[in-house]
Amino acid sequence: MHYKVVVFGVKDTSENIIEFIQKDICKVDLVITIAPKVLEHNQVSGFKGLTFLTEKFGIPVFEADSYFLNDDNTRKFMDENTFGIGVVMGWQRLIPKEALDKFEAGIFGFHGNCGYLPFGRGRSPLNWSMILGDTRFNLNLFKYDEKADSPNVFATEMFQINEHDDIRTAQYKNMICSKNLIRKLLTTYLEKGEVTIHTDSKDFDSWYNKRTAADGKIDFKDRTRNIYNLIRGVAAPFPGAFCYADTEDDAHKVTVWQAHPFDEMIDFSGFAPGEVVDIFDGKLVVRTVDGSLLIDKFEAGFEITKGMVLR
Repeated sequence: MHYKVVVFGVKDTSENIIEFIQKDICKVDLVITIAPKVLEHNQVSGFKGLTFLTEKFGIPVFEADSYFLNDDNTRKFMDENTFGIGVVMGWQRLIPKEALDKFEAGIFGFHGNCGYLPFGRGRSPLNWSMILGDTRFNLNLFKYDEKADSPNVFATEMFQINEHDDIRTAQYKNMICSKNLIRKLLTTYLEKGEVTIHTDSKDFDSWYNKRTAADGKIDFKDRTRNIYNLIRGVAAPFPGAFCYADTEDDAHKVTVWQAHPFDEMIDFSGFAPGEVVDIFDGKLVVRTVDGSLLIDKFEAGFEITKGMVLR
């Protein structure tokens, strides 16, 4: 069978894009996702099964037995069918060359940073951009090859990361720009039967490292703006920032979902960095090196009281 328009995805953002394409651009002929058992060996923040799309839209859904698409079942499926163009949304693994070569027009996905590819290649670029305090995000729709985030750019759009954004609102902006780029890509492909890319980047290679849940640990000896950027950069649907109250063990773990800079003028020199200065409406005022932070939303399996030190 020939599948002309194929979407790869494993998340709620994948569902959003599939529905957008199906309703606003053209028929989605196939969705490729991963079987739930793959989660036993792969961490996928925000995973959502997509098999329901068959009942909702009549779209066939293929579940791969490997996130790397190298299992026997997936290879057999690729060999027995032909494919036109692929769009990737929410698939955080490289796609092997043997799969890339099966698509007539190629497989296209997204990567961004504050600069231009190949600057800022690697993992979790939107999280890193927020954590590092970047104020813009340059989103590239590019053609995949066997390397990570190669500068095979079809088109780009840029959006602002402002002081009020967290990772979820940044994802909203990312989705709006992604839809604009996908519309342009699929319209070009359906009208012309091919897609032209640009590979003439003058920028230099740099890399974002892989992030894990452990990287969300808060250091209250850091500056307020850095703590704030970390918290908003790993908020839901990611694992969240965390610290410990008084004692660093799991029983005293505090997951911080939402916070913002509180005040940098009030004299908190009588308190240690990380100490809970006061509590209002269940929100924690915590001293930092250069001011204070108001923790608006958190989870803890115990009561946090004034005077506790978060570390």
